[in-house]
Amino acid sequence: MFLLVPVPVCLLLSTCLCWQAEQEWSQWRGDQRDGVWQETEVVTEFDDASLKTLWTQPISSGYSGPTVADGRVYLMDRRITDDRQTERVLCFDANSGAPIWQHEYPADYANVGYGAGPRASVTIEDGMAYTLGTMAHAFCFDAATGKVIWQRDLDKEYGISKSKRMPFWGISGSPLIYDDVVILHIGGADGACIVALDKSNGKEVWRALDDRAQYSSPIITQQNGKDIVVCWTGDSVAGLNPKTGETWWRFPFPPSRMPIGVATPLVQGNRLFFTSFYDGALMLEMDTHEMKVTEVWRAVGPNEKSTQALHSIISTPLWLGEHIYGVDSYGEFRCLKAADGARVWDDLTAVPKSRWSTIHFVQNGELTWMFNERGELILRKLSPEGFEELSRAKIIEPTTEQLRRRNGVCWSHPAFADRCIFVRNDKELKCISLAK
Repeated sequence: MFLLVPVPVCLLLSTCLCWQAEQEWSQWRGDQRDGVWQETEVVTEFDDASLKTLWTQPISSGYSGPTVADGRVYLMDRRITDDRQTERVLCFDANSGAPIWQHEYPADYANVGYGAGPRASVTIEDGMAYTLGTMAHAFCFDAATGKVIWQRDLDKEYGISKSKRMPFWGISGSPLIYDDVVILHIGGADGACIVALDKSNGKEVWRALDDRAQYSSPIITQQNGKDIVVCWTGDSVAGLNPKTGETWWRFPFPPSRMPIGVATPLVQGNRLFFTSFYDGALMLEMDTHEMKVTEVWRAVGPNEKSTQALHSIISTPLWLGEHIYGVDSYGEFRCLKAADGARVWDDLTAVPKSRWSTIHFVQNGELTWMFNERGELILRKLSPEGFEELSRAKIIEPTTEQLRRRNGVCWSHPAFADRCIFVRNDKELKCISLAK
């Protein structure tokens, strides 16, 4: 049952204006899945006191980052009672925070580490909401009402757990829409690591790859004038035909210890960048004449503490011009030359040094918004010469469902929409104004 936190009438009047649909955050990492926020008239200076919280709503635990579309906010969480484990899909009014609908379903987690809750973000497209739970429960909802259009238990149907193919941290990649299909990274048996379902009825359209799954979300880019879906699995990087599932190319990238890649692939021009906690960084180049790729460079250190280039875990790096910025294995914030992975500078002020320390990056014009795992929002201007920190504020408290041994973390990616940031921990969802 939802509990609505009261919102002052004057605040409702000031926020219940025309929703700016062009500034939405309709899927993982934004409308284009690229971590770019194209908004104007936002603050460039702030402190703990100046950022106004517009509303707060209680939720339960989970890693699912919020998404925002058509004046509504979506996320997933997990609830555990004495006799029941469930996942929930939640929908709130983006202006007031008022609950609109929720859908709750049984979801017993089996052999999954870090059980705080669902990982994937809700994907909104053409009035529908697509979700994928930790144990591979897939749903399509009417985004406005929460009516179930179709649902599938992909774990059972594709033999993920039965064939011992369930990733250690569960199913994590967010649904990707392409034309009439929803593309899912599930690691199913019998050549179904990646599956495409008809988005209107949930029926399989194609399947691809016999790889193990890992945690990275697929992306759509272009090669030789063709749309291509790039999937980083537990065994390779593959370029697939998004219409048929045909494997156009596959580059082996087996993990040294276990599938652990979380970061979304980065693309700039014909180049693709990947980074993994144990296995360092990989740069590929897509051929401009044939559907194939070649390795440009790869850098990996001898272990997780003695690293080369970038050994990231949860956060997706940022590629600006000729440089890549990201968080290394123990929280070191680094700038690399994209051409060869050489380190330009490093910094230990953005997030406390610790194993798996995390920052989520969002680019807005020349400025970089950074949300770290301590619940701090940081605004910086980055360059190969260094960085200029403009502002920093604590906007939400870390909670302990996700990593108790360092007094909790905030690992969920925030959403940026309508001059606001939507951020969650394991107890609450907050909307904070970033308007000038």
